[in-house]
Amino acid sequence: MTYETILIEREARGVARLVLNRVDKHNAMNAAMIAELEAAAAELAVDERVRVVVLTGAGTSFCAGGDLGWMQEQMAADSPTRAAGAGRLAAALGALNTLPKPLIGRIQGQAFGGGMGLMAVCDVAVGVTGAKFGFTETRLGLIPATIGPYVLARMGEAMARRVFMSSRLFDADEAQALGLLASVVAPDDLDAAIEAEIKPYLACAPGAVASAKALALRLGAAPAAEDVAYSIGELVARWETDEAAEGIAAFFAKRKPDWLG
Repeated sequence: MTYETILIEREARGVARLVLNRVDKHNAMNAAMIAELEAAAAELAVDERVRVVVLTGAGTSFCAGGDLGWMQEQMAADSPTRAAGAGRLAAALGALNTLPKPLIGRIQGQAFGGGMGLMAVCDVAVGVTGAKFGFTETRLGLIPATIGPYVLARMGEAMARRVFMSSRLFDADEAQALGLLASVVAPDDLDAAIEAEIKPYLACAPGAVASAKALALRLGAAPAAEDVAYSIGELVARWETDEAAEGIAAFFAKRKPDWLG
């Protein structure tokens, strides 16, 4: 399959790199990228040559969240169309979350909104000093709904409530303390840190790794289908509020929303 918004780079030793590749948009997710992420997860899942997948971004940003044009389209759409869009993002996140290969996040830069959801579905994520993170949806009158089941599974409720609703930005060290990052390294040390995560898997039986991951998902706090559906419904409801209309309009007009007086 040919991709327009992502790259898949395969190494002979069994490592595939799944690269978000909208550099000029800071790798923000639009409808095309969301669909391609789900398709790439399906492709990599059945590729017996691939034993480890590294998820990263091209350029200086990992993922800036939702593409602004896509958000405008969602705002103008009717409820069924909004629900379908949220459902496609949920499907992409679900496919990555259950990928029967280790998914290692190489978080080389900032991540906001939906980018935090991509971090949360990684089995392990390594970030760099200087990167900033945040669940920024509430600034726009929205909520981090579709990513919510995966973020809560990763962080737990207590940690999530520290940053889930405030849109406060935080650094890589706090992201590690919150459980979103396993480790934080200097940018020059990132590739070595990712290699240290990759190498142990190449000595393991791939089928056993897949079964162990499935077991962890079964025994852990894997998002239930009804929770995913609920999150989609909540996002659609939030899109239809006056706050969301005002927040997004203010953002594009580069003015303060009315709740800031």
